[in-house]
Amino acid sequence: MPSFDLVSKVDLQTLDNAVNTVAKEIKNRFDFKGSHVVIDLNKKEFKLNLEADSEMKLQQITDVLISRSMKQGLAAEVYDLSKEPFQSGKVMKKEVLVRNGIKQEDAKKIVKLIKDSGLRVQASIMDDIIRISGKKIDDLQQVIQASKGWDLGLALQYVNMKD
Repeated sequence: MPSFDLVSKVDLQTLDNAVNTVAKEIKNRFDFKGSHVVIDLNKKEFKLNLEADSEMKLQQITDVLISRSMKQGLAAEVYDLSKEPFQSGKVMKKEVLVRNGIKQEDAKKIVKLIKDSGLRVQASIMDDIIRISGKKIDDLQQVIQASKGWDLGLALQYVNMKD
């Protein structure tokens, strides 16, 4: 019975490369000369800590981060930019979480979308992975095509395809 896994994983090395590229670019930019800028990646917690002199510069760092990450092959959805920047002394700080894995409530939404699509497949949640299986591989490919149209705010990958 053909199956595949639906995951939302971030490769730590690719993320680290993107952050290092952003730090190097920001350091060399003319409008950031002499400014206080910190871009720190906490690899254990999948969290970015950004610091800059103003909120405008934080926004520019975020824009560069997203564009450089996309060039490295990371989707923009891996960053949770919902937290607002906050003032700490003379600098503005922002915490950016990196989404790694599918949360339980998101997994339930995905399974519901799959069931509502009317395709003849079974979806089961296994921790932060959703295993989708069906009788025909064509059904699985239709699930992949349908999932590309869902607006979940997640970067989904399709791995472990078995025939």
